[in-house]
Amino acid sequence: MTRTLALITGASSGIGAAYARLLSREHDFVLVARRLDRLNELAAELRATGAAVEVLRADLATPGGLARVSERLATGDVRLLISNAGAGGYARLADVDPADVDRLLTLNAVAPARVAHAALPGMLAANEGAIVTVASLLAFSAQVTDERIPPRALYTAAKAATVAFTRTLATELAGTSVRMQVVCPGIVATDFDGGYGIGVPTAMSAEDVAAASLSGLRSGETICVPGLEDTTAIDALAGAETALLLGGNRPTPATRYTLDTAG
Repeated sequence: MTRTLALITGASSGIGAAYARLLSREHDFVLVARRLDRLNELAAELRATGAAVEVLRADLATPGGLARVSERLATGDVRLLISNAGAGGYARLADVDPADVDRLLTLNAVAPARVAHAALPGMLAANEGAIVTVASLLAFSAQVTDERIPPRALYTAAKAATVAFTRTLATELAGTSVRMQVVCPGIVATDFDGGYGIGVPTAMSAEDVAAASLSGLRSGETICVPGLEDTTAIDALAGAETALLLGGNRPTPATRYTLDTAG
C-alpha cells in the first residue's frame, strides 16, 4: 500500500496527536513539536501500526523552528499538512509581556502562513495535497462580551487572520488539486493552555475535533466548525463580507459622515 506523507505540527498531544492516530492506517508522518519525549512516545505508537515516522523537534514561535519546518516541507514530499501548533496566552493586551506579543503572533498567525507557503510548491507540482489549519471559534468573538470567555485580543486577532488567510488561499487555489481547510473548534478537552478545557461540560474531545475535520475535508468544507449543526451562519458570513466590501467601496463618505453645515 502506498502511504501519503503527512506533516503535523503541535503533534505531541491533544488535537495534533488525535489527527495522527486517525490517519495512521494510510499515512506516514513527520511529527513536529517542542516536547521530544512525547513525540517519541507517539512515534513508537504509530510505528506499531506500520507507519514510518520522522520526528522533528521545533518551536514554531522561533525563527529557527520555523526555518527547520519550512526546510523540511520544501523537499516537496508532504501531501498533507496539518498546522495545529498554537498557544492561548489569554490575557488583556496591557498585561502581556512585550516579548510575548511577537511570540504569540508568530506561533498563532505567522507560522501557519509560513508552513503553508513552504508546502505549496511540492503539492502543486504533484497536483495533489491538502493543508489543514487549526484555528478557533474565538476567531469570530471580537465583539462578543461574555464573562466566560477569557481576555483574548492577541489570540483572537491571530486566529481571525488564520481564518481569513485560509479562506482567501482556498479561493486562490480553486482549479488546482490542493485543498484548504481551517478548523474552528470551541472548547476542547486537552492540556492546551494549561488544561483550560478539561472538565468543561461543553468541551469536545480532541478525537472528535480531528474526526470532524477529516470528514469535512473529504466533503470539501473550507471552514469546519465541528460543533455547528446549522451551517447557514457560515454562508451568512460570506454574504456579510460581500455587502461590506461592495457597499463600502465608494468615492464619497456615507451620509452619516456628512457634516451638517446648515446655519
